Amino acid sequence: MDIVAPVIDAYLHEITPSRDAVPQEMERLAEKRRFPIVGPLVGRLLYLLARSIGARTVFECGSGYGYSAYWFARALPPDGRVFLTEGSKENCASARDFLGRAGLLDRVEINQGDALEILPGRPGPFDVVFCDIDKRDYPRVHPLMKKSLRRGGLFICDNMLWSGRVVGRDADADTRGVRELTRLLYADPELHTTIMPLRDGVAISLRI
Repeated sequence: MDIVAPVIDAYLHEITPSRDAVPQEMERLAEKRRFPIVGPLVGRLLYLLARSIGARTVFECGSGYGYSAYWFARALPPDGRVFLTEGSKENCASARDFLGRAGLLDRVEINQGDALEILPGRPGPFDVVFCDIDKRDYPRVHPLMKKSLRRGGLFICDNMLWSGRVVGRDADADTRGVRELTRLLYADPELHTTIMPLRDGVAISLRI
């Protein structure tokens, strides 16, 4: 299922300003490896959201080789910090290389390991918590995020329309995970949530 009509998606990419060399290289690598990244349209949204609340600290649950971290780090002041988490040693090394060449490494802390184990041990509160881990584990992020996100902060979650599988009758563990986190977010009286149908769906929750 195309979440966004292909002609509209093509138009949005066409009007989006070109990126610097490093994010373009990251995008080419994602296409070559068929590796999931948020892409430039969502990347610009992450930058905008972080800047709009004056974010200084961002915790990423699932970072790949640092594409989303690139956009967050650009949005932060020089003394800001993105806490990047990734299970793959290779991806962590790639993130260090990419972000270093982008001149952003001093705003990033790279943590190899499980985000769900790392987050409880990091002092908060954070201005932004971003989620892009295995979808079956999405519901597990909710209570951890609630303990770590400041009031007025944003919880942002990618793949919340999950290529349209969220509307089907049959659901595997990943789809059930996305659906359950969606239920938790909308049912939480301390969060104001909306889902933007951009790319694969981006949930944005304001902690009130």
